[in-house]
Amino acid sequence: MSLAFIDYLIIALYLVCIAWVGIWISLRSQKSTTSYFIADRTVPQWAVAFTLMATLISSNTLVAHPGVVFQKSMILVPGFLVLPFVLVAVAYFIVPFYRRVVGMSAYEYIGKRFGIGGRFYTSAGFLLDRTFDTGATLVTTAVVIKVITGWNIEPVILFTGLFIIIYTMIGGIQAVVWTDVIQGVILMLGGLITLSILLFSPAAGEPFAVVVKAWEAGKFSLGSTEFSIASLYNTEDRTVWMFMAAMAIIWSRKYICDQNMVQRYLIARSDNEARKATLMGAVLSVPILIGFNLVGACIYGYYELLEIEPPAVRDQIFPHFIAHFLPVGMVGFIVAAILAASMSSISSDLNSIATVINRDYFQWFFPRFSDTVRLRIGRISVVLTGFLSAYIAILLIPKEDTEPLATQFLVIATVISSGTLGLFLLGFLTRKATRTGCYAGMGACILFTAWAVLTAGSHPVIDIGSFNYSMNTLLIGVTGQLIVFVVGYSVSLIFGGYRPKDCENLVFRLRNKK
Repeated sequence: MSLAFIDYLIIALYLVCIAWVGIWISLRSQKSTTSYFIADRTVPQWAVAFTLMATLISSNTLVAHPGVVFQKSMILVPGFLVLPFVLVAVAYFIVPFYRRVVGMSAYEYIGKRFGIGGRFYTSAGFLLDRTFDTGATLVTTAVVIKVITGWNIEPVILFTGLFIIIYTMIGGIQAVVWTDVIQGVILMLGGLITLSILLFSPAAGEPFAVVVKAWEAGKFSLGSTEFSIASLYNTEDRTVWMFMAAMAIIWSRKYICDQNMVQRYLIARSDNEARKATLMGAVLSVPILIGFNLVGACIYGYYELLEIEPPAVRDQIFPHFIAHFLPVGMVGFIVAAILAASMSSISSDLNSIATVINRDYFQWFFPRFSDTVRLRIGRISVVLTGFLSAYIAILLIPKEDTEPLATQFLVIATVISSGTLGLFLLGFLTRKATRTGCYAGMGACILFTAWAVLTAGSHPVIDIGSFNYSMNTLLIGVTGQLIVFVVGYSVSLIFGGYRPKDCENLVFRLRNKK
């Protein structure tokens, strides 16, 4: 299918608007690393809330989540309901703690608490996770463009990646924030328009007929509620509790440990504004996450009522609906919304990756270089990471009969985290944790994760019979976090080790809350 002229015009206007904002920001003061990476802590509360939401919601949400519901049901929704509880704790306790302890990077904290080894370990886990995620976001965006236009996926990935690289490299974090505001508005409007068309489409019959059909087919099911030891070993189906546990780990890791989120707390004008922005981000994010799952259910009902043959690749469900059943003009706007979700997430990741490379690696190995040189290194990091992500996206292009991208990414994200959350909590919550315990926990987690990944599944890389990992793969990352904390704390108690002199100021206490 080819787009109408008006659709191309809408998409072009969106791209021009984003490019203009990037250039406008670049003409302002972007001459230091503090302005480039944390905006000199001058961003207003409402803009921080929008950028927190836009960083979380990517094209994975818009494309992959409807595919999961269409193929299975709303199995991801219980995990979304965990998010508000995580963010309340983060807003009131973690945000002011970070603004007091670190300058630019979340991993500065681990360096102060446990030393450079822990800092490199956690920052490397973040770099791996975010680079993979930017690739995943690029490929889900390219899937949309291919289905709608028929263009090849590879050129779409390269063009989209290059466009994002340019405005992120030029404008820094301020360009990311202010384009996030525009993209956030477009994203919300796009979701509302799509849902309204599905709910009230005359072709599907009475209003809300698609919801009734989807309900009858079980698409509103949240999954199995079985709570037993046996369910942990079911490698085919994942229970509600399993998804909630995995998402609790992912949300906590994102908002406590990930630089792209911590950086948002640091750009706010005050602790109070940073705290309120975090809560506002949850208010914006949860309805959007659930809304696009509802879109997937409604598309299922629509296709069933009209007896439409769906595409073989379930991640193409939403793009297929856009291409064939939205009116002219609306197609361009929804494509712009998907591009907005993709660009806001990727630009945030590229800037935060550059911050970590600059602050946690380059500045540590080359402390005598000037701020001007570090700023140049930051921009180069954006470019290199962007192209690496594009290469990963090409490797992730989905095939027929594969598991939906959203559930694949969920498993990979929990594994790549490599116990990062467990290590942060070991430092945050315990005064007795030592550097020796930190390294022991890291080592135990690496060994466990390597064993689990290599021996899991019906066709393991290494088959050691009854000693293969036999639990659901979604639990690998969850277990890894527990191993880091338990082993790290136990070794600290038994063997002792180094603790910093100002350890009391680096451990979370209620009295630290301002």
